Amino acid sequence: MAKATREAYGEKIAQLVQENPKIVVLDADLAGSTYSGKAQEVCPERFFDMGIAEANMIGVSAGLAASGYIPFASSFAMFCTGRVWEQIRNSVAYPHLNVKIVGSHSGITVGEDGVTHQAIEDIAIMRDITGLEVYAPCDQWETKAVIDHVSKTDAPCYVRLGRSKVEDVFDENKVFDVTKVNVIHEGTSKIAVFCTGLMVQSSLEALPKLQEIGFDPTIVDVCAIKPCDEEGIAKILEENDQIFTVEEHSVTGGLGSLICEVAAEHCPRRIHRIGMRGFAQSADWQTLLREYKLDGQGVFQQISEKLK
Repeated sequence: MAKATREAYGEKIAQLVQENPKIVVLDADLAGSTYSGKAQEVCPERFFDMGIAEANMIGVSAGLAASGYIPFASSFAMFCTGRVWEQIRNSVAYPHLNVKIVGSHSGITVGEDGVTHQAIEDIAIMRDITGLEVYAPCDQWETKAVIDHVSKTDAPCYVRLGRSKVEDVFDENKVFDVTKVNVIHEGTSKIAVFCTGLMVQSSLEALPKLQEIGFDPTIVDVCAIKPCDEEGIAKILEENDQIFTVEEHSVTGGLGSLICEVAAEHCPRRIHRIGMRGFAQSADWQTLLREYKLDGQGVFQQISEKLK
């Protein structure tokens, strides 16, 4: 069933806030859009709307964490990472406080809101902060598993979510270890495609088209960006000759850079990075994915061109 990862977050945080009296939920005037308002519906005494004041939201979250609570702070990814980078670095990560930052509407699929709202650098700037964990789930089930996981850790975390509805990759019976890579399709060619977020769905859409022209790549879901499953990634690199990364993010600093770093340390490979190489325009999200060749057809075209 198609469901946005932000909606799955709302369902899960509403469940967790009732189960754990230490969990508190904060938002920056976007509770309807981020679905954090689901927590307010069931537990209004532990929900705080901080208004359009994201830096203050992170500061208050740090104080709540220092007082023994587990704050989940939500806003659009552009605002809860870019606008408040310094507060996250100095007030959350440096003292290693247990704050969970949840950024919805990430990437270009925020759509018509345009470049000012299209966070295509958030993984890069969050990944570079010492001690901050970073996750990018691909569907509702992986999202719920990630939110459950981070609620039980003592580390500051960033979880990247999307606006648009996405098809399920997994089902409700899937048992996740969100710290490990998921091999979704074991291919027969010496080709591996590492993908994250909704680019997992685009890569799976590209798969049968690639098979039709004689290529059967292994498709790998990378949800844990930091700390990454270095051993699992290195093993896949060693088993394959042609490596691709696919992300709804800048090719600089995100998944592509991560795989290049692991390859440099363990198993040098030529790696083809598919993603954003500049700002996007304003349009509906399906149009933007087509325009920047990040839908299934576009991913197929970009991979097949490199394999010729």
